[in-house]
Amino acid sequence: MISNTVDSWHSLVKSKDPKELDKILSDEVVFYSPVVHTPQEGKDITKLYLTAALYVFVNETFRYVREVVSGNNAVFEFETKIDGITINGVDMISWNEKGEIVSFKVMIRPLKAINLIHKMMGEMLEQVK
Repeated sequence: MISNTVDSWHSLVKSKDPKELDKILSDEVVFYSPVVHTPQEGKDITKLYLTAALYVFVNETFRYVREVVSGNNAVFEFETKIDGITINGVDMISWNEKGEIVSFKVMIRPLKAINLIHKMMGEMLEQVK
């Protein structure tokens, strides 16, 4: 199941098709944003955030540079460039025995990247609602 979940996530990022989120997110998934202080609970809100992130983060410069997978957990380190700012971050993903993602946490750096992402994600979330 590990390779299925990891492969499904990579395929989704490559396709940028948010409909694929329905197939890999648990109904009870919890999303932890780098710019929102409280965990976002449930499939619908997580889909909203991840859909916005696909459009904000995933551009021609986006790439995963490191991947660590252990049991039902994965950490994917990524780099991307947006508005001249190089962004470095990690996606930390956990999934259940069915291969459905139950936890998704994003952490990014540096501070000016966090400020930029906060602004851009807010704008994108308004568009995808």
